[in-house]
Amino acid sequence: MARKPSPRKRRTGPRGSVVVIGLGRFGRALALELVDEDTEVLGIDESAEVVQALSGHLTHAVRADSTKEDALRQLGVHEFDRAVVAIGTDLEASILTASLLISFGVENVWAKAISEAHGRILTQLGVHHVVYPEHDMGQRVAHLVRGRMLDYIEFEDDFAMVKTNPPADIVGLPLANSAVRTRHGVTVVAVKRPGEGFTYATPETVVEADDTIIVAGRTRATERFSELQ
Repeated sequence: MARKPSPRKRRTGPRGSVVVIGLGRFGRALALELVDEDTEVLGIDESAEVVQALSGHLTHAVRADSTKEDALRQLGVHEFDRAVVAIGTDLEASILTASLLISFGVENVWAKAISEAHGRILTQLGVHHVVYPEHDMGQRVAHLVRGRMLDYIEFEDDFAMVKTNPPADIVGLPLANSAVRTRHGVTVVAVKRPGEGFTYATPETVVEADDTIIVAGRTRATERFSELQ
């Protein structure tokens, strides 16, 4: 049995390096965003055309079969702390690749799932984070289309954060006096003045009509609040 590598041998970039396996639309977007954030990225795909297109954009882009243990070991994948399996169309390749990463002892494995059944298998394998990009984006866009929200993020346990415009009943008052939490069940987290950046809200913050605010609370409460005029 291969020994789990010492943490001292793990690759480290400016903020820790990441291996992204599968460079389709999701994997490519993820890898490029990581590079933009000064993270070293090893991108792996079985398509020579895809790898060539990303050559020079990622720290390393390599053509390889991610279902082969020897191929991943030769690339040093077992030395990474974080890995993303972004394979979506080939379920067998996704599952085999995730299984290898778990067997390597990679500390944080993320994997894309295209169905609930796929996600359950990945979870049973020991994948630490299973994501459903299409499903999650569909939910987010539905919330934005339905109401006056400018942006929407939903977390676990029925909790969400929403970027929206302030309703008339809290405009011109310090947040402590507007009783927004008591009356609407949400907390104003941050406020953005026109032409300025976001700043943390305090009880003394006075919200103006042309401000943009971020509120947090139970999902339905944030939805109702964003619908107020």
